[in-house]
Amino acid sequence: MRVLISNDDGINAPGLRALQKGFSAFADARVAAPETERSAVGHAITIANPLRVREVTDHGKKFGWAIDGTPADCVKIALKALLNKKPDILVSGVNHGANLATNVIYSGTVSAATEGTILGIPSIAVSLCTWEKNADFSSAVKYGVEIAKVTVKNGLPRGTLLNVNVPSIPEGKIKGIKVCRQSNCIFEVGFDKRSDLRGMDYYWQGGKMQVDDPDKSTDIMSVEDGWVTITPIQYDLTNHSFLEELASWKW
Repeated sequence: MRVLISNDDGINAPGLRALQKGFSAFADARVAAPETERSAVGHAITIANPLRVREVTDHGKKFGWAIDGTPADCVKIALKALLNKKPDILVSGVNHGANLATNVIYSGTVSAATEGTILGIPSIAVSLCTWEKNADFSSAVKYGVEIAKVTVKNGLPRGTLLNVNVPSIPEGKIKGIKVCRQSNCIFEVGFDKRSDLRGMDYYWQGGKMQVDDPDKSTDIMSVEDGWVTITPIQYDLTNHSFLEELASWKW
């Protein structure tokens, strides 16, 4: 199996390193990841500046490439310019932090997988649902590897990727895998106004997820209940159910 690994936390992120190690035990796993952290950049790409690529080794062996671009840049340049052979699957992660509900729109991790999907590669995004500094990525790697194997075996519909979230609990307490829909919950943003040492105002963005979706089987509620969630998502943003009504409007 040939695997391309990317992320948005950067090439030195522990989640990515753990994922590469997990796949390297049985597959040809190459990494194309941002040189530095590029979290929450969404599907941005670089068009006004050149992309610089640095080859990275690990204990004398080829590891992959560090790229001074976005996650989508990394996947695009890897598939179009760096790899000699087409990968069987692209796996983005393991992200340090959940990518649930509407947060998938902002996620560079999900966008790396989306770019792979656009370019015709079966792709999955894997996230560990914690922001703890010393997080244990072992369960996320185990599930990510197994889900990738099943995905390669079965294939995915054109334009569809899998968004995987793993609860940060002891592996023995994980209930299993649940396929579920994306929650409609949104991240309620707040801005903390502060002043720097020169008296100039600035704003620090923060907030929290407003869990108000009544459906208890969504990705958010299922992760909180101890399940590894898999949500099939797509880059076709068309509201197909509204097309006919919209066409009937008097323009």
